[in-house]
Amino acid sequence: MSSRPASFWEALEPADRAALAEDTTVTSLPADRLLLAQGEDSDHLLVLLRGWVKVVAQSPAGYRALLALRGPGELLGEQAGLEGRRRSASLLAATPVDVVPVRAARFHAVARARPGIAAALEQTLSQRLREADLQRTGMTEPVPARLAALLLDLVERCGRPEPDGPGRCIGLPLSQDDLAGLLLTSRRTVSRALEQWRAQGWVVTGRQSLLVRSVDRLKLLAAGESGGGAPSRASG
Repeated sequence: MSSRPASFWEALEPADRAALAEDTTVTSLPADRLLLAQGEDSDHLLVLLRGWVKVVAQSPAGYRALLALRGPGELLGEQAGLEGRRRSASLLAATPVDVVPVRAARFHAVARARPGIAAALEQTLSQRLREADLQRTGMTEPVPARLAALLLDLVERCGRPEPDGPGRCIGLPLSQDDLAGLLLTSRRTVSRALEQWRAQGWVVTGRQSLLVRSVDRLKLLAAGESGGGAPSRASG
């Protein structure tokens, strides 16, 4: 699994962090708390210091999809906050979180005075564009391969050792609908792949819980190999 680039907060020098956090306070919120609401007018950004946040969008028809997961050190709500637009998605705390709210006007002022902050913002925006490009180009890959790659990414980002076992627990409450939203596919397709992987003993699933027992098998699937019995093709 490849190493991920530094987060926005990690990319900053200590003096830049202090400048952004000046005249604001760290806010601690429980899981399932709404941080920003889709469609609202608000002029601030959030720096996520601890925990995980779901980026969720709801269609006019009422369909709710998980678009992305943001982890410690990431900048949240930057596009609408900096451009003065309505929020295009909601931010929901997936776990207990600590966030630093920063008004957009102050963020602009501090970034102009401190090139390191502007560079970290540019890196963040560039990374978001790359993520979107990868998601679009990945749509040509079979869903099992994309699901395997997603689980490997989650293991890398927020995995923890299985108690008394060889596996890795994904430390986020994710449903099959959530996984389908991240992959831009159907819940049925995700469920079918997971069912076969459970039968192989590669994963263990529960209500919003995931345990990966065979990282090596998922690596084979993500690379486009069948891995000996798992589904190699599926439509989404």
